[in-house]
Amino acid sequence: MDEVITYEKLYDILRKEKYAQELQKIDKDFFRSVVEYLKEKEAIAESQKGKESIFSAEAESTIKQVSNIKKLIKELYEKREYKIIQLAMFASRIADKEIPSALLTEERPLFLDVVNILNVYRESIVQNVIEKRLPTPGEQPKSIKRDFLDDTKQSDTKVVRFMHAVPKFVANDMNTYGPFDEEDTAILPNKAADVLIDKKRAEEIKLENP
Repeated sequence: MDEVITYEKLYDILRKEKYAQELQKIDKDFFRSVVEYLKEKEAIAESQKGKESIFSAEAESTIKQVSNIKKLIKELYEKREYKIIQLAMFASRIADKEIPSALLTEERPLFLDVVNILNVYRESIVQNVIEKRLPTPGEQPKSIKRDFLDDTKQSDTKVVRFMHAVPKFVANDMNTYGPFDEEDTAILPNKAADVLIDKKRAEEIKLENP
């Protein structure tokens, strides 16, 4: 069920995001709920227009609230955007393939794109200098060791979202994965991912190029 959004709830989500260092987990249908909430508020404001003067104060109040709601949404997005970019920088530097569990589905392409861009530039600048060549910033290198988008498209891996908590396990590639909580996402070997999907412990996430 979608989370019910109110002005107070939205403000509380923003407050927690502002004062927490980590990216906060919010309802997976957050954006859908916010869109419905905005539509509802704007419909109310529209219905109050042109009515008797007794409703004019209410109409002004609703219009002002809609404006404030949009400001809250913009600020919340910017707070999360900053944290997502920081997470992407860290993931790129340590070649971490795990996708942060607090990301919403709509935020994952941003995370993956930033990781991909950082990997491209690290390879084209640092690797060239190490190999005594002039850097080629902006050029797509012939081979990128850690490209998130390429990794997820390879036939031996899948991106999955966990539908239930799963303890730590050793996959067929002999690497250890987990533990994972419900709603966590990760890149797993195909065989391990298929077992989890068949057992209804996880579902595959399809990633496409923008």
